[in-house]
Amino acid sequence: MASTQPLAGKVALITGASKGIGAATALQLASLGAKVVINYSSDLAPADALVKQIGSDKAIAIKANAASVKEIECLVEEAVKWGGGLDIVIPNAGISIMRTVEQTSEEDFQKTYDLNVKGPYFLVQKALPHLKSGSHIVLLSTSLCAVSTITPNYLLYTSSKGAIEQMTRVLAKDLGTKGINVNAVSPGPTATELFFQGKDQKLVDMIASSNPFKRIGKPEEIARAIAYLSGEGGSWVNGQILRVNGGMTVGPN
Repeated sequence: MASTQPLAGKVALITGASKGIGAATALQLASLGAKVVINYSSDLAPADALVKQIGSDKAIAIKANAASVKEIECLVEEAVKWGGGLDIVIPNAGISIMRTVEQTSEEDFQKTYDLNVKGPYFLVQKALPHLKSGSHIVLLSTSLCAVSTITPNYLLYTSSKGAIEQMTRVLAKDLGTKGINVNAVSPGPTATELFFQGKDQKLVDMIASSNPFKRIGKPEEIARAIAYLSGEGGSWVNGQILRVNGGMTVGPN
């Protein structure tokens, strides 16, 4: 019989983990036995509430700017000190600034790439000395990278996530030689604060109607896919982009 605590003894670090997909992932991994480091950037209240829900023996909230290399380094050090090691790294923190190429300012570009690309890149770098064979890195992309009907205002966001997908491919070849699996989960529209931002109900309903299931995803559905790739289920999965979107996109991409 399979263990109900397959991640017992494992330590997971999740950036941007106080809300949305990050919070759902923290709950999911904790339910499977992992100790979880809940990184947040500014608002302690939801992170603290999540720690209380999971239990202070199995979770800790650590404040850090996931776009700052210096703060990422401190985050990793604190996580390792608390957990006694590191086995699962999930660079979940991200930002979505909707801009066409004409509308994009240098500040928009810098802010997006600092958090969505530089942050995950250097989180992997700083975590790497603590990751042994059997560890897992799960990056976060978006199914919009595979949608042909993409609108121009998604340029900045999807270009940053395109970088994540290339990072996944190359890191998998590199870190696979060390026994470390690297994959990415690529959600479709998901009921998070970030998704609902700037959208009225009519637009949300229109997006939902375009899915074969006629709804948008739930954070816990994305979390279960991340958990799969974070444990034994993902032991022979490496360098893959798992599009978790209810069939919004189908095919090799």
